[in-house]
Amino acid sequence: MIVRITNIEVHPDFSIAFTFSDGMKKNVDFKPFIGKDKLSAPLKDYAYFSKVKIYEKGRGIYWPNEFDFCPDYLHDYV
Repeated sequence: MIVRITNIEVHPDFSIAFTFSDGMKKNVDFKPFIGKDKLSAPLKDYAYFSKVKIYEKGRGIYWPNEFDFCPDYLHDYV
């Protein structure tokens, strides 16, 4: 089964609440991923972090600088 992201809700603590096509709901803390390299550095600014979007057909999330995550990773991330 292909997992898709159906909804996101961005929180001020740099986490995102996800709803997936299989009904799973999950909150992922993105702080461990932010600022580790040049591509993720802009996400340290909450205004920029909150610009996250869902790819067409729910096959991931992305920011304007093309930093992205696939839904399978987010779905299975502990």
